[in-house]
Amino acid sequence: MSALPFTEPAAPRFVPFAYGFRPFFLLAGLSAAILVPVWLLVLSGVAVPVLGVPPAAWHGHEMLFGFVGATVGGFMLTAVPSWTGALPVTGKTLAGLVALFVAGRLASLPAVAALPAAAAVDLLFYPALGLAIALPLFRAGKARNTAFLALLALLTLANLLVRLEWMGVTADTARFGTILAIDAVLMMVAVVGGRIIPTFTRNALRKRDPAVEIAACPRLDRAALVLTAALIPLDLLFADSALPGAAALAAAAVHGLRMARWKGHRTLHDPLLWILHAGYGWLIAGLALKGAELALGLPLGNAWLHAVTAGCFGTIILAVMSRAALGHTGRALKASAPTVAAYGLVMAAGLARTLAPALDGAFHQQAIGLSGLFWALGFILFCAVYTPILLRPRADGQPG
Repeated sequence: MSALPFTEPAAPRFVPFAYGFRPFFLLAGLSAAILVPVWLLVLSGVAVPVLGVPPAAWHGHEMLFGFVGATVGGFMLTAVPSWTGALPVTGKTLAGLVALFVAGRLASLPAVAALPAAAAVDLLFYPALGLAIALPLFRAGKARNTAFLALLALLTLANLLVRLEWMGVTADTARFGTILAIDAVLMMVAVVGGRIIPTFTRNALRKRDPAVEIAACPRLDRAALVLTAALIPLDLLFADSALPGAAALAAAAVHGLRMARWKGHRTLHDPLLWILHAGYGWLIAGLALKGAELALGLPLGNAWLHAVTAGCFGTIILAVMSRAALGHTGRALKASAPTVAAYGLVMAAGLARTLAPALDGAFHQQAIGLSGLFWALGFILFCAVYTPILLRPRADGQPG
């Protein structure tokens, strides 16, 4: 009797926990596509939430700790293995982190968000994420990347400040928690953007012109990061004053000089590149608007807040997720037409929301409505294109 021929087991067709970016980028896209329409329904009076916390505070919290938080989780769990050569967090451990994140979102629903138990659940995610990435960072001796652990700690503190006010333990700390979270994420954008944007741009441009060079300027990079980091204590100690405004203006100027060296004008042929430059441009615009309002006294109605969040965070997150999802699943780095449409919609959403404070009456509300519509459509397109990519195996048959 002859032996049966050996056959390898079929590759799985559903791999949501094969790499950190897969579940968390999907959750980020879904959060963005759902949270803003829900908020518009609340603003319009169509939906009346069961109130345990102020609706506006809930909206800001979930955009930062839900949408942005999912992206931070996906990025860190994907970047750290690349930085350290360590094996990625996968399988049951990754599923546990995802479950913890989802539990935090359920614990942030307005009806229960003021409960101490709900706060305890939501506060666990960033420390758990930090534990998951700390060991490989320290083992690899990547000292400069351990700074991300400090930023995760700041995000935990920011969430705690919001939750303490919601529970009635403190007064007026939620505002400081929100600004602290924004500043911490802004710092992440400044650090990561300063690494990947010039590198990706140089590598792509060299395919057309091998002589292309984007010279490093360490002093300029350090100045940009120091000024951005300075906003964290200044915003906490001197909130809404000229001092953080002056720092924001200085940071905007230095970031502008930094970005001018990256040859963004030569990337218009490649949407996966120019969207990264556009996202970094939003960072500069947000800092400039903040400085103009706080240091120069221009009545801009906190336009900087949405320039940073809807403009910078929305654009750069969409840029990084779409590029990383292609690259880490063995697909060609080429943006599809729906992806490019999503880029345009999310940037238009940021622009409309940033301009809204300058408009009166019905025009103000219409600008907010258009912004929410563009934003939702942009991330719906992202989900439509990338859900199959994120849930299915790599195109090249490799693990991950």
